[in-house]
Amino acid sequence: MNPISNQIGTVFLPVRDIERARDWYCGLLGLPADGEILHGHLYVLPMQGTSLVLDSKIYTKETTFRAPAFHFNARDIAEAYAYMKERNVELITGIEHNHWFNFKDPDGNVLMVCRC
Repeated sequence: MNPISNQIGTVFLPVRDIERARDWYCGLLGLPADGEILHGHLYVLPMQGTSLVLDSKIYTKETTFRAPAFHFNARDIAEAYAYMKERNVELITGIEHNHWFNFKDPDGNVLMVCRC
């Protein structure tokens, strides 16, 4: 029996300002921004499945994601793309292969939305 499971528990995302990042991600994902900021630098987004933790203690320009380390799921990729455009999110690709697109968060992290 292997002592390490084949499951990802959480992804830590470096952010400059924890309150600003909390509000931006909660707004983007339609989540309430009423959870507690832990230890002055951590915010656990209430996700389904793998957790996403915003962390302002680990932020530097060098630690931001330059390539997507994960993707957000979307049922309708065109609708998701239009939603991001309406929110003035920095889109860095168009919809590729009718399946995915990349964007940047306000801190410069490159992230992905994928049709799943």
